[in-house]
Amino acid sequence: MMIDTDLASVQEVRDCLALAKTAQKVLQQMTQGQIDQIVQSMANAAREEAKRLAVMAVEETGFGKVADKLTKNLFAANDIYHAIKARKTVGIISRDEANRVWEVAQPVGIVAGIVPSTNPTSTTIFKALIAVKAGNAIVFSPHPAAAKCTLETARLMQTAAERAGAPAGLISCIAQPTMAAVQELMTHKLTDVILATGGTAMVKAAYSSGKPAFGVGPGNVPVYLHESADLPTAVRHIVASKTFDNGTICSSEQAIVVDQSIKRKVVAELKRQGAYFLDDHERKKVAAVIMAGGGLNVQIVGKSPQAIAEMAGILVPDDARLLIAEETDIGKAYPFSIEKLSPILALYTAKDWQEASDICHRLLELGGLGHTLGIHCQDLQVVEAFCIDKPASRIIVNSGTTFGAIGATTGIQPSMTLGCGSFGNNITSDNIGPEHLFNVKRVAFGIREMKQEEVVPEAKAQPTSAAGQLTVSREEVMEIIKSVLAEMKL
Repeated sequence: MMIDTDLASVQEVRDCLALAKTAQKVLQQMTQGQIDQIVQSMANAAREEAKRLAVMAVEETGFGKVADKLTKNLFAANDIYHAIKARKTVGIISRDEANRVWEVAQPVGIVAGIVPSTNPTSTTIFKALIAVKAGNAIVFSPHPAAAKCTLETARLMQTAAERAGAPAGLISCIAQPTMAAVQELMTHKLTDVILATGGTAMVKAAYSSGKPAFGVGPGNVPVYLHESADLPTAVRHIVASKTFDNGTICSSEQAIVVDQSIKRKVVAELKRQGAYFLDDHERKKVAAVIMAGGGLNVQIVGKSPQAIAEMAGILVPDDARLLIAEETDIGKAYPFSIEKLSPILALYTAKDWQEASDICHRLLELGGLGHTLGIHCQDLQVVEAFCIDKPASRIIVNSGTTFGAIGATTGIQPSMTLGCGSFGNNITSDNIGPEHLFNVKRVAFGIREMKQEEVVPEAKAQPTSAAGQLTVSREEVMEIIKSVLAEMKL
């Protein structure tokens, strides 16, 4: 039986969906220019309030760093906005005059936006922008640990949208997040599609809801350092990527795989750039706090190296930027080999790129199928051979995977939701954008006639003897003779 809080939250979801339905019908009648003005107003508001929202997110969740949360908010408000602002998403979006086919966009309707606690404000900004750009309304379901900052971000987006002419109720957020509420949102008849970012259980629930859903998978990201890599640059990219927001982005590196021939240089460079290598005693202590209850210990997520060390009962220098432990095994029994969502890295050693390839493949299979892989290498032949068979949807070359996968430092579409394809049981391997949130209808003109094949009647079979020889009757012989004589005019 649901308690009163559950009942109230379910009713809140129904109210939000009813308002969203009315608002979306109004939005669907607007022109491309009107929708673009609304989206621009939302992006401007997110940019102006980015720091305040970042502070709220860190204070409420205890995850990450204000400066990096600010960067993520601005990435959504600037990079993602600029990537989508010129796209056609209303009416006829393309005309192929050669083949006489027009493509027409039609919004899906109402999007259910599931928001994680690790990146709450930036994810809300991102999902609101792409949903409205595609002509949809969106109702957010926040993680309970990030309810206030998510609600405030959604309120800010709605207020900015209304200033530019959007209807009330276009963007809303559940104020009382409960399991009953999120279940109601994902299964309600008014919900048209689910955009789910969160833990594995939440994404599975989205896919089991009976609604179309875009989900993501975990990112147990390995990064390979080939002997041809520019080591100072590669290490700088890895350290900056792994320490960004204390490792809360799922595309951040989880393990370094290094060629034996350059290991000593890599270790020295990592230490020079702020990595602290755990000795055997410290390694066991930290391993003991990485997991809890058979999964990742949420208490270490987004925490600093010093805070994690304190939990483990060890001391590390105040200037340590990340913790590294050498590892040889892979599996859930070896905590350093799993996705850690914190500034902790495993270090594996390989004799060559083929062995490194096998290690990376096994790490992806452990918990990162379809997500992201990194490689630092100057030999393009090795890059091609290394990448061709990997079950990863984003393979980032010579850049930090945190920034490369979301499209901040690569040419990939900027996004805060990264599909893992069939590798990770997702519907797409794309970086999600507005184009995933509208249907495309095709108006096709006739340009040729359908060729119809004629069926030629088969010739009548001639009678044959039991021996297979052709047999002719007396009457047929007489007719043949008469025909020949007539032709000879005899």
